[in-house]
Amino acid sequence: MLKIAVTGAAGRMGSFLIKSVTEAEGMELAAAIDRQGHPMVGQDAGLIAGCGALGVNIGDDLEQALQVADVLIDFTFPEVTLANAVICARMHKMMVIGSTGFTPEQRQQLADTANNIAVMLAPNMSVGVNACFKLLKEAANILGEDFDVEVVELHHNKKKDSPSGTAVRMGEVVADALGRDYNKVANYHREGMCGERSHEEIGMQTVRGGDIVGEHTVYFIGMGERIEITHRAMSRAMFARGAARACQWLQGKDAGMYDMQDVLELK
Repeated sequence: MLKIAVTGAAGRMGSFLIKSVTEAEGMELAAAIDRQGHPMVGQDAGLIAGCGALGVNIGDDLEQALQVADVLIDFTFPEVTLANAVICARMHKMMVIGSTGFTPEQRQQLADTANNIAVMLAPNMSVGVNACFKLLKEAANILGEDFDVEVVELHHNKKKDSPSGTAVRMGEVVADALGRDYNKVANYHREGMCGERSHEEIGMQTVRGGDIVGEHTVYFIGMGERIEITHRAMSRAMFARGAARACQWLQGKDAGMYDMQDVLELK
């Protein structure tokens, strides 16, 4: 039985993760963690998640939690994830990371951590989104240089990073297929007399409001025609199911950095 620890356990995503772990075959919730001083610390994680008492209380000590776990699922924030990764590496525990907003330098820190443990890092663990990544690569290869590319993403008003990690990854996939450097061609801002759109740029537009779980559209815009590839997330449950699937897939894997394309065998 694979033993799972969930951090951020008292939050909205933490509840979905706990439910998915308890529903998945071959794994069980061994520990639940949240920040020190959180009012839910000490309470049964299952009751907080709405799936019944599990006999696993939310704690605030990650090292203690990892003593009884094989994998840590982390959907928190980059700084928290990086600190947790140091502990996981020291204790030789695998990680499934769904946090977003990492800088290139922070990604490199995680890659260094993956020299010692198996790490599955994905900006989006939805099966549908990862299918979109593959479709975007194929579309970019087929359409080539004749189409302008724009990425538009929508999320709830509580989301802290912008653009979303998923939107960035979509831009990276398209840029790579077209032989461009995403960091040089991504355009995050247009205002005033900014001039004509350059051919190589990839526009990255962000919308925030209400309780939108997540919506991403990539536009391939040509002369007289437009292709749109869209994914709409209706519930956070799909991200949690993907995380549980990733935990199962990591069993027996060598140290290294993996993503959902590996898990779904889409590479």
